[in-house]
Amino acid sequence: MRLTTRGRYAVTAMLDLALHSQSRPVSLAEISERQTISLSYLEQLFASLRKAGLVDSVRGPGGGYRLVGTTDLICVADIIKAVNESIDSTNCGGKGDCQGGSICLTHNLWDDLSRQINDFLSGISLADLVAKRDVQNIAHRQVDQLLTLEDNNMRANAC
Repeated sequence: MRLTTRGRYAVTAMLDLALHSQSRPVSLAEISERQTISLSYLEQLFASLRKAGLVDSVRGPGGGYRLVGTTDLICVADIIKAVNESIDSTNCGGKGDCQGGSICLTHNLWDDLSRQINDFLSGISLADLVAKRDVQNIAHRQVDQLLTLEDNNMRANAC
């Protein structure tokens, strides 16, 4: 298994959404700013997340995205799978045809690892991540940095 940027960014964006969507939908522009992920990339990710039923969109002023269901029902494995990331560590995609159509010597090792990774990521919900103190601290820092930047820009434009 190799978790690419696509999977990492999807989990990051979903965690950001979970942290900031209690009272209103969250725009992708807000997530983009806080997490420094390009807006066009987020649009691609959220199309997949919406198709998987993990988020829905709200149109119009004040629109954006919100989670479908509660944070305790959305696990990291679901997010990764929704954006077409593989949690499979085998070279054969789990088919067992790794060595010229037959199972290879280490197939069962990598297949077991794939199951362990899937079980681990399936056991971590967005609620688990939101509850972590360091996640809360980082989220507050990100918001504070953006507010400071906006304040500095407003002061510079007033001069």
